[in-house]
Amino acid sequence: STISKNSLESSLRQLECHFKWDLQKQDVDLDDLEETIGDQIEFLMKANITNYNLLSYVCHLKNMNEEALRNLQKAEEEIKINHPHEIARRSLVTWGNYAWIYYYMERYEEAQTYVSKVENSCKKLSSTAQWKIQLPEIYAEQGWALLKFGGKYYKRAKNCFENALKSEPNNPEFNAGYAIAMYRLEDFSHRQYEDISQSLKPLKRAVELNPKDTFIMALLALKLQDFNKVNEGERYIEEAMQKTPDLPYLLRYAAKFYRRKGEVDKALEILKKALAVTPKSAFLHHQLGLCYRAKLFQLKRTTRYPPQDQVEELIQLSIFHFETATEQKTKFFSAHIDLAKMYAQAKRYEEAEERFQKAFQINILSYHDKQEFFYHYGNFQCNHMKSESEAIRYYTEGLKIEEDSYARNKCIEALKKLLERRIQGGLGDAADFGTLGLIHSLSGEKHEAIECYETAIALSPDNENYLSALCELRLSI
Repeated sequence: STISKNSLESSLRQLECHFKWDLQKQDVDLDDLEETIGDQIEFLMKANITNYNLLSYVCHLKNMNEEALRNLQKAEEEIKINHPHEIARRSLVTWGNYAWIYYYMERYEEAQTYVSKVENSCKKLSSTAQWKIQLPEIYAEQGWALLKFGGKYYKRAKNCFENALKSEPNNPEFNAGYAIAMYRLEDFSHRQYEDISQSLKPLKRAVELNPKDTFIMALLALKLQDFNKVNEGERYIEEAMQKTPDLPYLLRYAAKFYRRKGEVDKALEILKKALAVTPKSAFLHHQLGLCYRAKLFQLKRTTRYPPQDQVEELIQLSIFHFETATEQKTKFFSAHIDLAKMYAQAKRYEEAEERFQKAFQINILSYHDKQEFFYHYGNFQCNHMKSESEAIRYYTEGLKIEEDSYARNKCIEALKKLLERRIQGGLGDAADFGTLGLIHSLSGEKHEAIECYETAIALSPDNENYLSALCELRLSI
């Protein structure tokens, strides 16, 4: 073709659109993401330009380029309806995606047409260089896309919404995006129990700017619940339920609120209602599994001899919903872990083992996920497989990941308990003293650490690791 592929490629790389935002397909479950976006288009009553643009990119990643083009046409229709006076400005991302998709289809003429459209619009919209146009709605669109691609993108999403807010600090949609990004980042670091209040203000602000956004209202309620402000939280939940009684996105979080409050039956009722609307939601199935698990633990706590048929039924229901969640969303780490633990409850140990391994093989685990895995897998080895040495090995792995988190602290507690019990029972070997030494030195208890390492060396004089650890400690005092 007359258009050189090389010159086209360098122009494409300048376009601000999904193809430039480094969204990796291995980080998400594409089928689940497609499902989610489809649900949002159906149920969230707002302009769907952003959703159609993202859906076109997801279709491209699934090698469905024709379908991708159809979604871009839908985005264009939405732009005409919602922004009839700013068509060029609002179409930059859509046109950028068009250019890339035509390029991948080897339709270079058409790709070039869209590149030129963007170029000419940018010239008109901006006095500076041809491409460098920093529009707040493009930052926001990038932010929404990043949020959809999961945990490792949340920080970048937060930065995008911050950039968008610089030019439009009172824009309700940008404030909502920023609040969601902050909420999710905290949920991520909640396991690090930092001061977890950073998202409270942005959530309140987003609700003030758009009192119709019941999804944000529900997040605010959950955040208030984290701070034991349950009554204030419940007022938001009830108000939201009055405004949008059938919105699945509100219902799922309302159910989570009531489950955490201990009103499990109410949570179940709400979840079943939501499931009727979005039957394939992995989130809902996971929440249902958590509710049946909560009922199981309630039953065991309150009844001395719980009726076996009731126990069985709750275990089965819980397993069914956790299994469904992991089928719908193959990289749903906490659902895999919850399922493994429930198999262990049911004494189905082989399946539990298999599921733990599956969880650990997910390729997008954060450090916190790994620490959580080692903690729960250590518990499984200790309580169900009756292998203290294996439990110690896995708790220690969790401890070695030096990121402070809730799970890591649980690993430390569990290890201390196990090791001290072994040592007091006269079963402690060099490795036990060595590990206890490691725990003390990580907790800053240097003298106790030195004692442990000295004992370990007495039991195993040739161990290089203990000798060098001891030298380092002595030098640091």
